Amino acid sequence: MVSQRTRRSVHFLESPIMPNDDSRQSLRESLRARRAALSPAERLHAAAAVAAQLARLPLLHRARRVAIYWAVAGELPLLHVTSALQSAGQEIYLPVVLGDRQLAFARWQTGAELKPNRFGIPEPVAADRVAADTLDLALLPLLAFDRSGHRLGSGGGYYDRSFAFLANQSRPARPQLIGIAYAFQELPALTVAAWDIAVDFVASDQELIDCHTGQRA
Repeated sequence: MVSQRTRRSVHFLESPIMPNDDSRQSLRESLRARRAALSPAERLHAAAAVAAQLARLPLLHRARRVAIYWAVAGELPLLHVTSALQSAGQEIYLPVVLGDRQLAFARWQTGAELKPNRFGIPEPVAADRVAADTLDLALLPLLAFDRSGHRLGSGGGYYDRSFAFLANQSRPARPQLIGIAYAFQELPALTVAAWDIAVDFVASDQELIDCHTGQRA
């Protein structure tokens, strides 16, 4: 059940989103505009709040290999999370775009050289790459989500292809997936396509959601 607070935050859409190109594109444009309107101070506040939510999650502290993302185009930044992971001695990986619309993950630490890929997203220059199925945990950006873990991404399908092997496994499985979001990106329901891979948790600037139960973690 969606709270009144959540309903106010998503008042522009109160029905499930059908998985066709037109509706998805319209939704993406609306949420990109909402995200782009945030001030730098609002982004930094959200980043600190998300880090605090994730700090309560035991599986994050147990994970050895953790994939993060480099925030672009208004995505929620992970600077506090990255700092905490490095301080704990955990291995951090950034996605690297491959030619077949999939991702590998390259080990990285703050200060290591980065180079923009063809989409303008920084990637590690010289680093060992690993496959998605060798990670323990992955933090994923998104444009919209619901409490069942359905996620609307930017449209390229890179994460869905890279974690497609999870579709044939009983969830949760390794790696567990955590969507990172501003609270206003929550929708009452997302009707998904067959290829969409759900996340196990969503960490927003207001709460941590266990998507297997739909409740606060």
